[in-house]
Amino acid sequence: MQIPNEYISTAEDVADQVIRRGKYVLPTVARLCLISTFLEDGLRMWFQWSEQRDYMDMSWGCGKFLATMFVTFAYSILWDLQFLLRNLALIGALLLVLAEARAEGRSLFAGVPSLGENKPKTYLQLAGRILLAFMFVTLLRFEVSFLQIVQDLLGSILMVLVTVGYKTKLSALMLVLVLTILNLYHNAWWTVPTYKPLRDFLKYDFFQTLSVIGGLLMIVYLGPGGVSMDEHKKKW
Repeated sequence: MQIPNEYISTAEDVADQVIRRGKYVLPTVARLCLISTFLEDGLRMWFQWSEQRDYMDMSWGCGKFLATMFVTFAYSILWDLQFLLRNLALIGALLLVLAEARAEGRSLFAGVPSLGENKPKTYLQLAGRILLAFMFVTLLRFEVSFLQIVQDLLGSILMVLVTVGYKTKLSALMLVLVLTILNLYHNAWWTVPTYKPLRDFLKYDFFQTLSVIGGLLMIVYLGPGGVSMDEHKKKW
């Protein structure tokens, strides 16, 4: 039992060193990752609007005006469970940015007497952690292969640890590494020719996953918050 504890302690020391060395760039990198899906979506609408409108016109035969009006509602992804879960995870990531903003606002009044902990920030961090868990649910693949089973088990354990706030910074940092590798492997949109529709689907998934990685980096930077096992352990 002592050996695993030593490994965990060593891993935590390494994670702390990484966080300390990158503490000035970590928030910026996290925010850039977070907004990447919105930037990509905006650029896609700007440069590919006519293509999507023409696609809806050909598919529905409704004319260019109606195709323009209903282009966002025409795709079945609006009713897709995976799409919903990923957007909930994205909301969780944005809640963590809001929590950081509240923390920075509070630091401006550091000399002013306080009535206690910043509860709104604490609950924002809790909600953000829980919603981020939905992202990994969409990556689970119930396939009978050794590597897939290991991937599902490792990712699930790390996501549960992040959600309950236990060894949070280490778990979130490891999950960032896992998600980055999976994202580069499964969503390599740059390897698909531009004329194939698959390229757009992979690009969409890639940047959404990147935004959730930004949320996890925000957890690494901010910590789990007051409602967490890590915080509870400090009171023992």
